[in-house]
Amino acid sequence: MGDNLEALAAFNGEVCCEPPNNRLDRFTGTLTFDSQKYSLDNERVLLRGCTLRNTDWCFGLVLFAGPDTKLMQNCGKSTFKRTSIDRLMNVLVLFIFGLLALMCIILAVGNWIWENHAGSKFKAFLPREENTVFSAFLTFWSYIIILNTVVPISLYVSMEVIRLGNSYYINWDRTMYHAQTDTPAEARTTTLNEDLGQIKYVFSDKTGTLTQNIMTFNKCSINGKSYGDVIDHYSGQRLEITEEMTPVDFSFNRLADPKFLFYDHSLVEGVKLELPDVHAFFRLLALCHTVMAEEKREGDLVYQAQSPDEGALVTAARNFGFVFRSRSPETVTIEEMGVQRSYELLAILDFNNVRKRMSVIVRNPEGKLSLYCKGADTIIYERLHPSCSEVMKVTTEHLNEFAGEGLRTLVLAYKDLDEEYFSEWKQRHHESSVGLEDREENLEKLYEEIEKDMMLIGATAIEDKLQDGVSQTIELLARAEIKIWVLTGDKQETAENIGYSCNLLREEMNDVFIVAANSPEEVRQELRDARLKMCPDTEQDKFLIPEIILGNTPKVVEDENVNGEYGLVINGHSLAFALESNMELEFLRTACMCKTVICCRVTPLQKAQVVELVKKYKKAVTLAIGDGANDVNMIKAAHIGVGISGQEGMQAVLSSDFSFAQFRFLQRLLLVHGRWSYLRMCKFLRYFFYKNFTFTFVHFWYAFFCGFSAQTVYDEGYITLYNLVYTALPVLGMSLFDQDVNAGWSLEYPQLYLPGQLSQYFSKRAFMMCALHSWYSSLVLFFVPYAATYDTARDDGKDGADYQSFALITQTCLTVTMCVQLGLDLSYWTVVNHIFVWGSLGMFFILTFAMYTDGLFQLRPSSFAFIGTAKNCLNQPNVWLTVVLTAILCVLPVVAYRFIYSQISPTINEKVRHKVCQMKEPAPRPRRTRLSRRSTRRSGYAFSHAHGYGDLVTSGRFLRRNALTSSTGLIPTGRSPGFKPTGWSACYSPVGREQNPKQKVEPTSLQLFRAVKDSLF
Repeated sequence: MGDNLEALAAFNGEVCCEPPNNRLDRFTGTLTFDSQKYSLDNERVLLRGCTLRNTDWCFGLVLFAGPDTKLMQNCGKSTFKRTSIDRLMNVLVLFIFGLLALMCIILAVGNWIWENHAGSKFKAFLPREENTVFSAFLTFWSYIIILNTVVPISLYVSMEVIRLGNSYYINWDRTMYHAQTDTPAEARTTTLNEDLGQIKYVFSDKTGTLTQNIMTFNKCSINGKSYGDVIDHYSGQRLEITEEMTPVDFSFNRLADPKFLFYDHSLVEGVKLELPDVHAFFRLLALCHTVMAEEKREGDLVYQAQSPDEGALVTAARNFGFVFRSRSPETVTIEEMGVQRSYELLAILDFNNVRKRMSVIVRNPEGKLSLYCKGADTIIYERLHPSCSEVMKVTTEHLNEFAGEGLRTLVLAYKDLDEEYFSEWKQRHHESSVGLEDREENLEKLYEEIEKDMMLIGATAIEDKLQDGVSQTIELLARAEIKIWVLTGDKQETAENIGYSCNLLREEMNDVFIVAANSPEEVRQELRDARLKMCPDTEQDKFLIPEIILGNTPKVVEDENVNGEYGLVINGHSLAFALESNMELEFLRTACMCKTVICCRVTPLQKAQVVELVKKYKKAVTLAIGDGANDVNMIKAAHIGVGISGQEGMQAVLSSDFSFAQFRFLQRLLLVHGRWSYLRMCKFLRYFFYKNFTFTFVHFWYAFFCGFSAQTVYDEGYITLYNLVYTALPVLGMSLFDQDVNAGWSLEYPQLYLPGQLSQYFSKRAFMMCALHSWYSSLVLFFVPYAATYDTARDDGKDGADYQSFALITQTCLTVTMCVQLGLDLSYWTVVNHIFVWGSLGMFFILTFAMYTDGLFQLRPSSFAFIGTAKNCLNQPNVWLTVVLTAILCVLPVVAYRFIYSQISPTINEKVRHKVCQMKEPAPRPRRTRLSRRSTRRSGYAFSHAHGYGDLVTSGRFLRRNALTSSTGLIPTGRSPGFKPTGWSACYSPVGREQNPKQKVEPTSLQLFRAVKDSLF
């Protein structure tokens, strides 16, 4: 139809396709037009959110819209997130209501008994209800009102204030500010802070989260000679590459990318010396790829690569003088050292996961046919000519060295083709490509036939740059017993490379299991074999334990002990089977036994399903971190969602609970802010319950001495101000400023994070201990003042045992005891804490004397009936002795318990605090660590693009420009007079003889000269 609108209006076709689903990698449909059917597959469908490039216009048909699109089908539902403490509080509040009802029933029964036995004695001066049952009923509801302080009504308001304050600490943290992007950390919610201190599982995306998603050409090996390292000419040792070091000057090339940095000057000397192998190396990089070049104006080249790997290789060739300029379906145009040459593109032998290589067949302007191939070393080595054995040995040493540094490697080879043979091969290729039966198998045989007896050129080493501090962060989180699962859409090889680069996978592991089966039975068997290898004597159902929560009994997968460290890598196809209901427990059980789990080729929905699986069967708090729209599902599914504002937009940030710019900030978010928030919240809850329970239980004991008459033991003014003034600010100060150790020591000792994962600071057991402590303290606070005032006389001889004096003494003892207990709980005294604690205590005495004066009594006699009590009572020495004795008796069990327990079984916090006090340093010294060689394994293939992309290139469906006939962009230099090669170029042999001085140094000794800057902070 072209751009003919009339033809489009007359188009009458019918599309039959599959119903809406969430499979991003598959589409099945047919188009019926003019009685003919045309196949519709995934290559002919644009998903929502895709960008169409290099196209001025196009006609399309909307197949699915709104919630039916595949992207929306992969979106999860937003849920209201609550912390584990909130869920526990729901249970405890029910228990507290039950306790309140029980106390009121006991007191109501007591009132009924008292009325029946002793009530008649007071009938003369105290009118009473004849119906004792009704009197007990009224007493029940009266004590519901009096004892309601046991119900934590103000607790939830105080918790929100504390969470808000701790959220501001995250927003104000300058160490989590990323200056390059002007991005501070942000707490996007204020209700989840304490869960940050209980994380057990971290689910992370890879690209853009662990890595920068920026590939750089780092090193290479050409004909047995290694390039990329900077060698000291005097000692022969490798130098550390720093920012102060002078990079290679590419000013001779006007088309060079100014962002490309390379520090080995010998390689550019080899290009200028026109060494054949060096030129063949970069010519292959400039021709063997599927990159698109866009040149909007002369010399301004923009490469659009499906994978950043290919973009990095083509950019490297561009800077060294072999500039890829443009392509058409039949040609590839490059500039070789300033001379523009157009190669005829005859075939692209495309990449797939089985081949692990790609090749192009081109004819140069002189008419010579050549095949250029790049791929995994193990694949390419099997197809080399026997004469390459010597070069292959040396190249293998270089590959081992590159892989040991976590670089992604490729091997390059070429082959000259005979014209007659290629014509016959091309005919067979055409016949196989249009065949309907066994098309893929026949094409694969033809590819194998022509891709043999190739000549080895060299190898490349690409660095998928990790974000700063990723390895150190992962190390710290691992020491804190936090398990990291990587959920990525990249292919298995890429995910494994990054796993080794950032030390998620290590050579020291006992084994790394690869699950890549294609049927449910095979997946189940591989998971079971892995589990039995980790724990041979494991039982089938032993790992399931019941967890009763509000009547529900969900199954919880118990942690199993494993000797050694293991890793698990599973691809998306196998994961789809593993997440089925009849196999999910097998997968979860095996995965949880591993130190590291990497799931590759997973869809956004599968990411969320993995998170939900762990949440369902593990009694643990989960965190998901990502930077792209495909991470939104798992961010919403996890207990805590963290978004990274990176290269892929703001979708993840907008769906997250916390956000920052770099993965390394996660260590401070969890180990510092999260741990502090959890510690402060737990201390607050324990103290809040203690002070309210103690306050209320005194009423309970007093009821037995007042005839169950629902009389309060305290002055009504004190009851009003107890939670509002006397004890509000001290506990808030503790909850906002307390810290057991500072941020530096928190990062120095990640083991401090472990108690939070085990909920040791606040749990049902801790709540019961708090209630028992309150029960004991209330007994002391009631009976010690009672005994001290019973049948006593004042200094002037008057009776000192009256209700008002007893109430005031009890109030004073309670307030002083609460302040002493708070002081024992505080680990970090600040000026604010001093003001709040001593200010609240002083406010108690000021308001007590003020409310018990004559003036207020004259204004409202019924409200201020305790006239003169403070003046007459608090001037007695025995009263102050009672206050001191009561406070000591209340805190004595706590002090004794803490002392004995710290001597017998000290906690990690006590050990660290003791060590910090001995060192007498405010913060730990920054450490310099030397990273050991991470791996001797080699990357199989450094490509991450999908199968079938070569067909798009040769079809011309998305090419709109022919090769530009432009002027030379490279300043030809050749060999200038007086130019002498230096460095390795001077000893280079194009015939491949062993001239490399590095080969005489053992690979392990080279690592001794590798300096890596690493700081824990």
